This record gives sequence, C-alpha cells and structure tokens, in this order.
Amino acid sequence: MFQKFIVISLLSVWSSQTVAKELAITFDDSPRFAHGYFNGKQRSQKLIEQLSGHGVSQVAFFSVANALDEEGRARLNRYARAGHIIANHTNSHPDINQSSFEEFSKDFLLAHDRLKRFKNFRKLFRFPYLKEGDSLEKRDGMRALLAEHSYFNAYITLKNWDWFIESLFQEAIKDGVTIDMQRMSSFYVQTLMESINHYDQMAVRHLGRSPKHVLLLHEIDISALFIGDLVDELRQSGWNIISIEQAYADDIANYQSKKLFKSNPGRIGEIATDRGQVAQLRHASLDEKYLKEKFLKEVVN
Repeated sequence: MFQKFIVISLLSVWSSQTVAKELAITFDDSPRFAHGYFNGKQRSQKLIEQLSGHGVSQVAFFSVANALDEEGRARLNRYARAGHIIANHTNSHPDINQSSFEEFSKDFLLAHDRLKRFKNFRKLFRFPYLKEGDSLEKRDGMRALLAEHSYFNAYITLKNWDWFIESLFQEAIKDGVTIDMQRMSSFYVQTLMESINHYDQMAVRHLGRSPKHVLLLHEIDISALFIGDLVDELRQSGWNIISIEQAYADDIANYQSKKLFKSNPGRIGEIATDRGQVAQLRHASLDEKYLKEKFLKEVVN
C-alpha cells in the first residue's frame, strides 16, 4: 500500500510539472507612437493601472531609443517607476536583413547608451521583427557582440499579430465606427489565447513539457485597454504570470539553432523546425486577411 501511494504521488508530481503553464509578458516598441484612441501619457497610465490592478507586478518594455522625445522619456520613466523593466530594442528599429552588420551593431550600441540611464534598465536585447540576420556574418556577429557586452538575446516563444489588431481598431475609430468594447475585448483575448495555446501545444509536442514562455505584445492602445482581461483569461485557463527573469531561467534559454532563419519563428518555432516540423509553425491568426474577417464578423457586424 505504501509503495502504491509513493507511485501515485510521483505520478501526480510528474503530471503537475508536465502541465504547469507559466509565461512572462513583454511589450515591444515602447514608447510607440500614440495619436489615436489614447495619447502617450494616457496609454502608459492605463497600462500601468491595468497591470497593477490585475496583480502583474513586473513586465518588460523593449524600447526604441530614437523615440525618446520629452513625452517618450516621460513614458518610459513612468513604466520604470512602476517597477517594470526597460530593455533594448535598438535605436531606430532597423531590419537587420536590410542592414549591414556594421550599421545594425552601431544602432544597437547607440540604443544602449541612451537607454542605460533609465531605472530598471536590463541588458536584454530583442531583435526588431525578431529577425536575427540573413547571413552567418550578421547572425554570428550579433551573437558575439551581445556576449561581449553581457547582453541576453531576449527571445520570445508566443507570437501574435496584436499590432495588426491595433491597426484595425484605430482605423475603425478614425472612421467613426462605434466599437462595442466588450466585443473588442473578447476578440482580442480569444485571438491571443488561440495563438498562445497553439505554441504551447507545439512546445509540449517537441519538449514533452510546457516551458516557461515569453509572450510578445506591443505597447499599443489595445494592450492598455485589454491586458487586464487577457491576464484574467490566462489565469482562468491555468496559466501563471511570472517575471521575465524567471522565464529566461528555463533550459530553452540555452538553445541555439544552427539553422539560419531569415525570419525568426520564435524559440519554440526554432526547436520545432530543427526537429523536422514543416507545417503549422505559425498560428492561423498571423495573417491580415484572417484577422480582418474575424474583426468584421466579431466586433463590427
């Protein structure tokens, strides 16, 4: 009986570890242009309020340094004072595939010099468009440069096109369309949850477990409006929100593909590709036509 109890207990522990779901929340492109539903100050205040009100103590803002005019600096300082991490997303958001290594590396270092003065700055770097180079010179050159400056390549595992959902929302507002915010929230949350579950299932398929995930979002108005609703849905679906430092403690942080990805599919996509998966590497929602049709059906009509 005692041995049977031990076996059942071990199986329970193994099962709970296998299905444990954790993710960190990150926002790219801050301080992103804000001249639609919110201005910059309103967006940052709403985003901070929503995160705090839903028990998310720290997220990371990957920041573009050439957007640091007076309002942009105030916005990043507001995020930093609220306890959130400020990180490097280059100075001018260049596409490394359209740049030389020399140009791109200078842009990265210039951003470092401009961002390092912010409270809660961390040496985390995220490539614009998630592109890490279309040649070995660029990819390996940036890997070496990041290591030289004690930077961490801040990969993501959970992709979505929230930026395109934002464009649909802002265009409708501009055109005078009355938006039902409850329906808009439901559309946003469910679309993101579909992609989150897709990539988590892919991870389980190739790793045998759900890793500590990193969710890519953008610093945009719909994030400020609906991040609280997304957090609620995540928790109701069994997800725990963790810090980015906890997420990057996962073993997949040490993974480096030897394959050259001209358009990086995220860390889970890299692993899946290296293990032979060729189909369904992207969720269906990473498509403008899909999202527009869904938006018109579920929000506008």
